[in-house]
Amino acid sequence: MDKLNIGITCYPVAGGSGIVATELGMKLAERGHQVHFIAYDLPFRLGTFRPNLYFHEVDTTSYQLFTFPPYTLTLAAKMAEVSCEYGLNLLHVHYAIPHATAAFLAKQLVKDRCAPKVITTLHGTDITLVGADKSYYDITRFSIQSSDGITAVSNYLAEETVREFKIDKHIEVIPNFIDAARFKPCTTSCDRSQFAAPHEKILCHISNFRPVKRVMDVVEIFERVQRTLPARLLLIGEGPDTMLVRRAVKKNGLESKVTFLGSVSRVEEILPLADLFLCPSEEESFGLAALEALGCGVPVIGTLGTGLIEVVDQGVDGFLYPVGDTASMANAAISLLNGEYDLAEFKKRSTQKAHEKFSAEEIVDHYERFYYQVLEEKV
Repeated sequence: MDKLNIGITCYPVAGGSGIVATELGMKLAERGHQVHFIAYDLPFRLGTFRPNLYFHEVDTTSYQLFTFPPYTLTLAAKMAEVSCEYGLNLLHVHYAIPHATAAFLAKQLVKDRCAPKVITTLHGTDITLVGADKSYYDITRFSIQSSDGITAVSNYLAEETVREFKIDKHIEVIPNFIDAARFKPCTTSCDRSQFAAPHEKILCHISNFRPVKRVMDVVEIFERVQRTLPARLLLIGEGPDTMLVRRAVKKNGLESKVTFLGSVSRVEEILPLADLFLCPSEEESFGLAALEALGCGVPVIGTLGTGLIEVVDQGVDGFLYPVGDTASMANAAISLLNGEYDLAEFKKRSTQKAHEKFSAEEIVDHYERFYYQVLEEKV
């Protein structure tokens, strides 16, 4: 099949949607497609130059009349410019608001000159939080419905989207993926000594520290665990709740046992050191960080009623409990870490499932097939 010219827009920050969009773009570029990232900053994890991959920065000029710079409009203008200049076949936008809206505007701007199709990938909070807000509901629904193709990262999210927005178009479910060559278990070169003594277990959490991630629950779970067995906690990421979490750590006298690592672009260098990954989120459309942990051979403890049910197999490579049930999560962690369950077997099954079910090769194939399918459909 012919190679494509693809425009990708995402939030260029350390969140699941931006990471997935960036990883997808890099994989597509490796396959010979020409990929153009269009965003206000260089996407997180992109970094170095790569063949077939380009970045177009969106300028947000301020004027006296604008209380806030109109990013959606400048983004749409840049999408239109890049679409015609590089002959883009499609615009693949990640996160509905404002990216799908901007893509719709861009398509209207250039419809007489070039005709890129628009594919919108839904990632979670664009549906469950932002889109569900009354002030954004109608524009979110319109933007999704106006897309030529729609994908969601889990069945859970696709069903939530149909229920919340009464979407009557097909939503293709394409899960997130990991690069098995990068996200793999610890090798003999791994050095745990910088974070823990040989007899101590390591627990880990990665997020953007927003309230929905319930990082305070992570601290509570760890506090219960360390009462029973020697353990350390690694916290990766930063966000609105960072100071609250730091205060909770200090209040519980855990400063010597908790390490704040801040934002880390190559988490695959840290994750393999852990024995357990904690993901007690109130809402997870999929759980990319949990999948990356599984790929590194780290079992996951997380929440039921979220997209994690499609990532973690109960009692096989982790445990899931109702949101807020920190006591059960802590008890499961203790049981895994003190030998009641075979931790080595959990780790083995974690890697096997992540590498087989969520391999980059198969899922990027899925995206490619969907691209060609949408391009072949008549408007």
